[in-house]
Amino acid sequence: MRTSELVEKKLREYGVDEIYTGLGKTGVIGVIRGGTSGNNKSIGLRADMDALPIQENTNLPYASKIAGKMHACGHDGHTTMLLGASKYLAEKRNFKGTAIVIFQPAEEGLGGAVKMIEDGLFKKFPCDEIYGIHNTPNGKFGKVGICKGVAMAGAAFFDIIIKGKGSHAAMPHHSKDPIVIASNLTSQLQNIVSRNLPPLESVVLSVTQIHSGSAYNIIPENCIINGTIRYFSEETYNIVENRFKKICQGFELANEITIELKIRKVFDVLVNDFELSDSYMDAAEKIVGSAFVTRNESPATGSEDFADMLKHTKGAYCRIGHSGTEPLHSPNFIFDTNIIPVGASILAKIIEERLSKD
Repeated sequence: MRTSELVEKKLREYGVDEIYTGLGKTGVIGVIRGGTSGNNKSIGLRADMDALPIQENTNLPYASKIAGKMHACGHDGHTTMLLGASKYLAEKRNFKGTAIVIFQPAEEGLGGAVKMIEDGLFKKFPCDEIYGIHNTPNGKFGKVGICKGVAMAGAAFFDIIIKGKGSHAAMPHHSKDPIVIASNLTSQLQNIVSRNLPPLESVVLSVTQIHSGSAYNIIPENCIINGTIRYFSEETYNIVENRFKKICQGFELANEITIELKIRKVFDVLVNDFELSDSYMDAAEKIVGSAFVTRNESPATGSEDFADMLKHTKGAYCRIGHSGTEPLHSPNFIFDTNIIPVGASILAKIIEERLSKD
């Protein structure tokens, strides 16, 4: 059964008032009305559902059964948290207004949030506020934190196609070796951040893939370099992009080759609303206590397409720690399931607090 089908099935079992499918292809929306009328305010709660192209190594009894696919970022846990909150809200209805529960596909760089928005998410289900949550495997069970304002980096992905000239490996002078060019280009790209930006400006440029060649005795024709740029302001991103293009142009001229460069923005900078960040942490304190809440976390260089939703409506995104210590996106990552009721309770509480009957 697909995740979206399971979510839809559970929402029906819980008595959610209205259920819609198909936004962003496999997204699921639930509408839960409060037990008291007289409030037209709506608040959204969002969870991501997708997995990653990673072969799981945990050997857990509930490990992924699909080869090469794994919930290595805990999105299955986030989905379960929101299902738990949905069940509670549909049963108790201790609020006045409407809760919109949003189960989003394709967060991991595939534009799921944008696709849901393009399919009319906020036109069909307008939200006055929206909240999201993410697990953190920091060994600090139940620690909830938020960063007000600029909280997570924007991200762009890049693809560099070096079109050289192949030859026999024994006669490299007949080639324009794309592997040597790629090696030098990769090193030069690292100077963009260290030599073109102020030291206190945070930008991360990472080359994550280099693909070329097919045999021991062939210098290949082409080489492909892939990677990512993380940034916190459009100004710094524009500097990086401009230098990126000029460096590639320079390598074209110096090596008498052709370089095709593609850079595409994938995530916007995530900006939390200051007031709603405090409201979110006020709700969290009622679940975990003030000693387990941090309101001034540092910005993270990771990215989240919840940022796209925050461009359309104000809201906040927090992190919740658990006992796991293997990093996100690791084949050994283990989501601490004991954190599920804590996260579900925080999501339900922000609805009850912001849509209070009082």
